[in-house]
Order: sequence, then C-alpha cells, then structure tokens
Amino acid sequence: MEDSIVLVKATTSHIPVIRNIALATWPAAYFGIITARQIEYMLYLMYSENTLLQQMQSGEQQFIIAYQNNVAIAFTALGQVKTAPLVYKLHKLYVLPTIQKSGAGKTMLQEVESIAKAAGAVQLILNVNRANNAKDFYLRQGFAVLENMNLDIKQGFFMVDYVMGKAL
Repeated sequence: MEDSIVLVKATTSHIPVIRNIALATWPAAYFGIITARQIEYMLYLMYSENTLLQQMQSGEQQFIIAYQNNVAIAFTALGQVKTAPLVYKLHKLYVLPTIQKSGAGKTMLQEVESIAKAAGAVQLILNVNRANNAKDFYLRQGFAVLENMNLDIKQGFFMVDYVMGKAL
C-alpha cells in the first residue's frame, strides 16, 4: 500500500522546495514541446526566488506542497481571478516525473477545488500547453477547453495554450 500524501500550505521558507520540483519536472514535461532555451527562460521568469516570493507575499497565489514519506513530490498554486471574483485559477500543478500517475496530481487538484469552493468560487480555470499530455488529465477531471490562447512572453517566446475550465 502506498503511503498517504500529506498536503502542506507553503510559506516563503518552502521556495527552495518549489524551485527544486519545478527544475525536476519542467524538462520532462516540456521536452519536445518547447525548446530547451524556452524552458530555461520560463523557469527563470516564473520560478526565480523573487518571483515566487512576490506571488506569495502579495497573496496573488497560494502554494501547496505534497509530501510522501517526508519527501516533497508535487506542488500547486492557485489564486482568485481579479477580474472575476467567482473564478479561481490553477496557476501551477507539477508532480515529479517518477511519481506521476500515482494519484498525487488528482489529490492536489481535489484540494485546489476544495479551497476554491470554500472561497465561493463557481469556476476553476487553468492554462495548459496545447501539446502537453496534461491536457488529457484535466479533461478526465471534468475540465473543458474554453479557448485557445497565444501569449507573447518576450524574448521571442510564446505560450501556446488552451484555457480550460470546470464548474465547481
């Protein structure tokens, strides 16, 4: 029997843990989808210590870390959409490649949905790269594609995503 997953609300002291998981998951998640240069750029853009600190301290994103056997195996981040108070956004959900398909992602997503519902949200949205297999995971969890989005993130790079949503 697998050991249970323990979820912990992250604080600024967990920034190195979040960064370590991001650095371990991104190359595997995006290999063959975006270039190594874009992966490196996006990791710097979204997972620098300063960026994560700002997201946490501003309350813009709430981070949760999943532990199994006292080892951090996944993290997620969510936050309220400022322009739509009844909508929450799943900003990040990454599970170590060696742990994927173990139920950790589903556990994390259920926690995110629970937090959003408790805050009064009626919808949860997310962005996922159109070529990322994670889109299939989200479809199985009840999300639907709402629109295509191409976001210029500078340096000649684009995020080519689906915006997906799920009623809560």
